[in-house]
Amino acid sequence: MMKDQTIHANELLGAFTKEAYSRIAPFLTEVDLDLGTVVCEAGGLLSHAYFPQGCVLSLLTVLENGSEIECANIGREGAFGLFAAMYSRVSFNRCTVQLQGPMVRCDIRPLQAMFESSAHMQNLFVSYSETLLSQVMQTVACNSLHSVEERLCRWLLMMHDRAEGENLTYTHEFLARIMGVNRTSVTLAAQSLQSKGLIRYRRGMMQVVDRRGMETAACECYMVVRERFDAFLNPPSTAIQKTEEGGI
Repeated sequence: MMKDQTIHANELLGAFTKEAYSRIAPFLTEVDLDLGTVVCEAGGLLSHAYFPQGCVLSLLTVLENGSEIECANIGREGAFGLFAAMYSRVSFNRCTVQLQGPMVRCDIRPLQAMFESSAHMQNLFVSYSETLLSQVMQTVACNSLHSVEERLCRWLLMMHDRAEGENLTYTHEFLARIMGVNRTSVTLAAQSLQSKGLIRYRRGMMQVVDRRGMETAACECYMVVRERFDAFLNPPSTAIQKTEEGGI
């Protein structure tokens, strides 16, 4: 069981009502998985939803020949496994730990019960899932239409946001696999970014040294996805929001 302050560590959990959080609190447990750990394989059955607090989870599309490419990543703004509480317990993607850090997980059953009985939770889960889907669609376009250098900037900025400015421990081989390109392409892109003074790297350690420059060098996909999640978590005052009388 987690203490109540956990509600603020993950932003999606922070959007739960106090009543909703009190119902799932007994089912929340802390997990701290190593970098690269497979949380769930594609086609695997989900018994828990995972709410990152400092880690990042990567959703990978896996092909028959074993190759894979990232289609979305999830940090403290969201969760992995909410589809299991709404529709299906089968994971469509391989989910791995992309940035090591704290995380909590919750049994699917109480989440499913809340989803079935609460209009507020239905709105929250569906709205988040739609926002996550928008990231998947933006990533598809980015992977198809933008240069490796632009895509690398986008990806490093997303990780920089979640790591809160800490160094990023990624090899060129890892980045090539996650981006679905060859290692040489990543090396050339990283060398270009370093020569421009945007990043510094050595032996699997990357550091963003010019944040504004990186945002300029990245394609528009970084800001598009970031703004969509900001809008989901902080809707404007003019937004129409349904509420359920008396909470859940």
